[in-house]
Formats: sequence, structure tokens, C-alpha cells
Amino acid sequence: MSLRVTFAVAMVTLAAAATIAVGAVSYLSTGRELRAQVDASLFDAAQRVASGMPIVPGRFPDDDRDGRYRSFTQILVQVIDADGDIVQSPRSGDLPVTERVLAVASGDQPRRSARQDVSIEGDRYRMLTVAINGGGAVQFARSLEETEAALDTIRNRTLVIVLGSSVAAALIGIVIAQRVTRRLIRLTDAATSVAASGDLDVKVPVDGCDETGRLGEAFNEMLSSLATSKRAQQQLVQDAGHELRTPLTSLRTNVRVMQRFDELAPASRERLLADVESETRELTSLVNELVELATDRRDDEVPATVALADVVSTVAERARRRSGREIVVRADDSRVVVRPMAAERAVSNLVENALKFSDGPVEIDVERGSVRVSDRGPGIDGDDLPRIFDRFYRSDAARALPGSGLGLAIVRDMAVAHGGSATAANRDGGGAVIGFTLPAVSDLPPPLA
Repeated sequence: MSLRVTFAVAMVTLAAAATIAVGAVSYLSTGRELRAQVDASLFDAAQRVASGMPIVPGRFPDDDRDGRYRSFTQILVQVIDADGDIVQSPRSGDLPVTERVLAVASGDQPRRSARQDVSIEGDRYRMLTVAINGGGAVQFARSLEETEAALDTIRNRTLVIVLGSSVAAALIGIVIAQRVTRRLIRLTDAATSVAASGDLDVKVPVDGCDETGRLGEAFNEMLSSLATSKRAQQQLVQDAGHELRTPLTSLRTNVRVMQRFDELAPASRERLLADVESETRELTSLVNELVELATDRRDDEVPATVALADVVSTVAERARRRSGREIVVRADDSRVVVRPMAAERAVSNLVENALKFSDGPVEIDVERGSVRVSDRGPGIDGDDLPRIFDRFYRSDAARALPGSGLGLAIVRDMAVAHGGSATAANRDGGGAVIGFTLPAVSDLPPPLA
């Protein structure tokens, strides 16, 4: 069953149920009220007889001369003795003497009156039996034709209202369902189109501010994010292919030269082997960085609260051993919530970048969640500053140096992923200052003793 049909059926069911409930309550309450009025008229007639008054002024109870026998406006009266024998009856016919009537007339029950519904020649009557002192009873009966006619009218009107409200509810449900499902059908068609074609540049028309409208907006935002991610992946593949061509071309050239390795002079052999080693190292670094960016492996690492001074000291010590250069560390007790290995890789990229562009000491400053790596190299050209964190971007001064153009991009991605940012600027007196800032943790609980 479709959503449209389900919605319409639900509307019809609710409308019919509500109307039937109201009709049933009205039917029952009206029936009780009408029967109470009939009983009240019978008790009033009994009181009139007990006081010697006629039921209708100027007319005795058994007077049927107006020809309206057993009319619903007439109360029939019958007198019986203690044995149930009829002493006086209406001209229209005897009233039935039931076991309950005999019990009242004979005095066998403690109550001196009894009410019951009886049938007289196919017509329903309400009958009241009242005991007489000394034995016997008086029966009062009134037709229920008026009550039943009123209840029939209520029942018929309720059925008409149920039918009308059901039809109206069905029409309203269909209209509302069409408005709701029309937008859902558009979403379904768009999702089917994307699945069939793979084209993410699809926009779903959005109208309304209800849940369906917000669903359409979320769907468009999802498609936009997927399209952006797809373009970024395509750009990554294109940039990676471009960057891989250079070391691969150099390696192919060197392989051809190595085919004449025995013919080369010793100095040429050393340069060739050094060149092959350098290109292989650069290719390995490029592949590793590409894998890290493409697979986003940092998400597998659990964030932890770490002291930036410890991370920086570890990287600085390793860089000193590898390069033999002086690296100065000045750090406060800043702590941040970060993936430790990702932070260490980012600091390592900053230090390696500074060592590559400078021959002098490298300085690392840690203060209030910020890491700044300073060098005394040539600095950064003003045109290059906005782009140095882009993937594969390399300035003219860096093209002659080894590197993939991904190191600073990894720094920026790490900082942004942890709610921070990456910065780069030229240093007073020459050189560059490049680093990142992360939200510092200032309310850590005291360490356990």
C-alpha cells in the first residue's frame, strides 16, 4: 500500500471513529434521558391516581374516546388484585401481567413498585407497577414510540454524518497526501537518478518549511557535499598523477643510464646512484603522504589529552639526530585534545620544511595551544602565502628542492580536524614562521598522586 493511500485510509478511519464515538455517546445519553422522562411521567400518573386526581384533567385514565388508542401521549392504567386478576383495564386492551407484576401485587417482594419494558401487540411500552395497600396493584404503561423514533432519528443522522465525514476525510487526506508525497516522489526520483547516472549535480526543488521541506534541503546539502568530495578526489588523483610523473620520469632515465653502468666513470656512477636514491626517497615520501591523505587514517586514532611540549620535544630530538642541526625548543605547559600521531606528523612536517629552506638554527615555540616553527630562510613570497597550505602547491623557490607539496597541507588538515587553524607569515629579519593553533585545555583535573 502506497503512502498516499495509507494516509487517506488513516484520515477516513480517524474521522469515522470520531463520528461514531460522538454518535454513540449522543444515542446512549439521549436514550437514557428520554426513558427517564417516560419514567417520570409514569410516577407522576401514579401520584395523581394515589391522590384521586385524573391523569389528564377532565378525563379518566381509561378514557379512549378521542380514538387515539395507545398513543404515545396517553398513559394506560390497569388495576389487578393480589392474585393477578384484572379488576379494571383500558378499553384498548389488557396490559400484560408478568411475574414481576404479580410479585408486587402479592407483596412477595420488599419493593412496592417495579419498572419494565413490555410488548403489547408488537408495540413497545414502558410499564410501572405500584402496590396497593391491602393487596393488589395498579399498572401504568406508556408507549416508547416517541423514544424509539427520536433514537432512530439520531442513529440515521449519525450514519449520514459518518458517511459524509468519511468522504470529506478521504478527500482531505488525498489532497494532503498528494502535497506530502509529491515532494517525497521528487526526492525518490532524484535519488534514483543519482544512483543510475552517478551525477551528483542534481538539485531537488524545495518548497515549504515543514519536515519534508527540511528533508529536501538536507538532501541537496548531502548531494553538494558528495559532489565536493568527488571533485576533491578527482583533483587529488590528477595532482598525484602529475607529481608522480617527475620522479618516475627521472627513475626511468636513470634506469636507461644504468644499462651502461660499466661504461660510466666512477664519479658518474656515484652521482647516478645518489640521484636514484634521492628520487626513490622522494617517491616513497610522496606515496606515503598520498596514502595518508586519501585514506584519512588519522580518524582511526583515538584523541587524547597531550602536552604539546612532549610532542615537540620528541620531534625536535629526532630531527637533531637526522640532520645534525641546531633546533631550539621553547614551550609552556599547554595541553590539547588531539590525535597524538597526527600532531607529531604535523610538527615533523613543519620542522622538515624549516630545515629544507634554512641552513641556520630552527626555533620551535609552544604557547597556549599554538606551535610556531621559525627559520632564517628566504621567507615566503607574498603571492605564495595564500596557497602554501594547498595540496601539491610548491613555490618557484621550492621546485628545485625535494618534496611533494603535501607536507603543509597535512598540517592544515590536522589543525582543522581538531577545531584549530594553520598560519604562515614572514619573520622579521628574514625567514618564515609557520605553525598551527589548537584549542588549549585549561580546566584539566589535577593529576592523581
